Amino acid sequence: MHKTPAIALFPALIACVIIALMAAVVSGSADLSFSDSLSAALGRGTDQAVAVVLELRLPRALTAFSVGGLLAVAGVLMQVLLRNPLAEPYILGTSGGAAVAALLAISAGAGALLVDVAAFGGAMGATLLVFGLAHGLGTWTPTRLLLTGVVLAAGFGAATTLILALSPDQHLRGMLFWLMGDLSFAWNPERTIVLLIALVALTTVAARHLNVLASGEIQASIVGLPVNALRYLIFTFASLATAVAVTTVGVIGFIGLVVPHLIRIIAGSDHRIVIPASALGGGALLVVADTLARTLMAPRQLPVGALTAAIGVPLFLLLMSRSSRYR
Repeated sequence: MHKTPAIALFPALIACVIIALMAAVVSGSADLSFSDSLSAALGRGTDQAVAVVLELRLPRALTAFSVGGLLAVAGVLMQVLLRNPLAEPYILGTSGGAAVAALLAISAGAGALLVDVAAFGGAMGATLLVFGLAHGLGTWTPTRLLLTGVVLAAGFGAATTLILALSPDQHLRGMLFWLMGDLSFAWNPERTIVLLIALVALTTVAARHLNVLASGEIQASIVGLPVNALRYLIFTFASLATAVAVTTVGVIGFIGLVVPHLIRIIAGSDHRIVIPASALGGGALLVVADTLARTLMAPRQLPVGALTAAIGVPLFLLLMSRSSRYR
């Protein structure tokens, strides 16, 4: 199969990101025309228009972009770690741990800050639990890690259902929206943008090592790579990215699975290309999904996680069918 060179791929992805961000900035339930929205984005126009665009729409769009990028990069790292192109961060139970901790905080009446702290602690705690159980008394293998994550994710799912069943009615709507992804309160994108830039930079610098590790641990050991230390580092980075994403916008699936798979089909498996391209593609996809979530039935907002699933499922099935025909 002919692979698209990076010189053509990256300009196309950057154009998609720009178009998606522009569409997010000019779209919404507020009564603003296209020209008014663009003027407000440049700091011109009425105070109301500037406030809507620069204080609500733009921060939300930038948060969606950075969170989508984090999820896509985390998916790439998990696929390297498990040497499985169908792996993604949520399969290891990270989002399940975050969901259980956040729902417990919401049901207790905690504020937004405490809910974020609980979600982050739950995500990192679930990561450590999966790693500890998979390690056992000896070294862990990708298969053991994957199976442990699947089992614990099922357990977290059962705990989530139990919490929802026992929670008072006034908390259920907020809980369900959080579980399905919600960017309604995504007003401070600085944290996720900084983390995305740092993560892409570090992993792209280490892309040659990731290429070797993805080809197998024996090959990596032969060329002198510290396999165990590299695996721990990958696991930490992927878990941190997932935890921050879940803390920021709730549980959003399929981006970490679909986007890296699409990039590999288009451009091959060189992680010097796959990582930054996945960050751009994941960011653009979540911006588009969030824009649709708040405009399709405006002023009512749809859960963005449901739309990423609606986009991701048929897209992934299409990609799988095309790659199967090629093979």
